This record gives sequence, C-alpha cells and structure tokens, in this order.
Amino acid sequence: MDDAPHLLDHDLQASLPEVQLGLSRAGVTGVSKAIRIRYGGSEKLIAAEIECTVDLDPGQKGVHMSRFPELFEEAIEEVVIGEAFLVEVLAEHIAAHIVERQQALRAEVRIAARYPIERTTPVTGLPTQEMVSLIGIAAASEQSARRLVGVEAAGINACPCAQGLVRGRAGERLLEAGFDDGDIDRILELVPLATHNQRGRGTLYVGTRAAVNAEQLVAIVEGSMSAPVYELLKRPDELFVVEHAHLQPRFVEDSVRLALKGALDAYPGLADDDFLFSRQVNLETIHSHDVLAERFGTIGELRDELERGAALEHHTELREWLSS
Repeated sequence: MDDAPHLLDHDLQASLPEVQLGLSRAGVTGVSKAIRIRYGGSEKLIAAEIECTVDLDPGQKGVHMSRFPELFEEAIEEVVIGEAFLVEVLAEHIAAHIVERQQALRAEVRIAARYPIERTTPVTGLPTQEMVSLIGIAAASEQSARRLVGVEAAGINACPCAQGLVRGRAGERLLEAGFDDGDIDRILELVPLATHNQRGRGTLYVGTRAAVNAEQLVAIVEGSMSAPVYELLKRPDELFVVEHAHLQPRFVEDSVRLALKGALDAYPGLADDDFLFSRQVNLETIHSHDVLAERFGTIGELRDELERGAALEHHTELREWLSS
C-alpha cells in the first residue's frame, strides 16, 4: 500500500516500449455519448458513438486510454452546451482538443449518430420516420485539421443480370404462345420483369470546408439505388416501391458511380483537393455472400477521370487525404 503514491506518479505510458515501433493508431472505440447537433435549421439531442485514435511515437509505450472519455466530456461540453454544432465540426473540435491535451502528433476522431428523417410514404402520403447514420470524421495536428461529413442510408437494388435472363425466357415463352416480335417487345416494355432484390446500404462521405447538407447526401445515396425503402408502407406504397425498383435495376457498381456523380452535380463548387468516398454493400438473396463496391479520391481526380474517360493510376484514400 505504501507504494501506491509512487505507482500513480510513475508515467508508464511515457516510458520506452520493448519494441520501438511507431503505431499508426492507438486509442478508444465504442464510447457512447449524447450530443446535440444542428441540421436543417433544427437541433436534436441524439445518441452517438465516438472513436478516437492518435499516432504513437516509437519512443512512447502507450497513450493514456483512461483520459480519452474525460477529454471527450470536456470537448463536448465546451461545444455542445453553448451551441449545437454540425457533427463534423464537433469531430474536428474533439480531435484538436486531444492533440493539445494528449500532446499527440496527430489525432483522428469518428462520430457516428443515428439521425431521424421525417418523410411521407410515396403514394398514400402517410408520415413515417426513417433512421439514417450521420457521420463526422476529422483529423488534427498542431499545424492543421481536415474534416468530412458522411451518411449511411438503406435502399433496395434490383439485379439487372437476373432480370435480363428473365426477359429472355419470357420472350421465348411469348413467341411459343403465338405473339409476334413487335407485340413481345411492347409487352416486355410495359410489364415490370422479375429479378432478385438486394437490400442495400450506401455510404457517402464529402471532405470539404464548404457547407454540405446531410439530408441532401441521404437523397443522393437513396437515389443511387433502384428504390428507397420505408419503415411504413401500405399496399399502394408497396406496389410503387416494387415496380419502381424493377423498372430501374442497378448493380452495386452502378450505385457507387451514381452517388459520386450525384455529389459532384449537387456541389459544383467543391475544390479539386476536396474529397469524396462512396461505398455500396448489397445483401444478396440468392447467394450466401454479399457484394460491395467503393470508390474514393479527390474531386480533381474524379473530375479528371470523368472528362478523360480513362482510369487514373492513383486514387487518394481516406486516411491519406486526412493526413495530407
């Protein structure tokens, strides 16, 4: 017991590690906090999960993990109690606070919050609430900071490949039944054709100092899929969603490309060194695996590739952009 004060005085984390290698990330994840954020002119108190990591020098054994939650409290109290902020601004504030208090070379913070969006069903017009993920990511050092805002939203994708196979078989059957080629083409254009559906989850990040509306990003993500999904649907609404999806079949790759193009069109003022990231994961229904696609890069890289129609040798990744 007499050694207790001495143990508290000894800063073990600051000592030399047995293996002197720097670490790319060390910190805490899964910290749950209530935060007050502002979007669309309104403020909401919502639950969020915070992850924070720092770069660790080769000569430092560890970071003070137990201090992270305390620093989160300080940072959130400084910002949120006085005024509700955008989630990405809060992430940047926490990152800068960690750098200062932990004396870290660099800190990276990710805040993910479940955010309610009010909407109406597509045909019956009934009010319904959809939950999306609102994400703020920031990296800070003593010299600079970068941040991005992102969303994750659900939708449905109808597979174009299987629908093409169904179309071919349906055409053969109609031909055998005595319909001519002109009638068959007209029938197949009028009738939505069967295919297998995939529940999809799209992610879109925009890294910029310019103002970005998260609900608009949700609309871009949902619009990149065959159809949006709704928590509440009456029969006329179900018919609309199913028909809409099957009239607009899309691959997982289509959704990523359409989301990126949608963001570029919605925000033409983005600078060339700003950043975009799109990811789509579809939960397969006729396979035991799932499928995914993603693309990331600076705005300049994406614009250049769209203009030239040729692949670039390098795509700037998220952490590379945050660190630059």
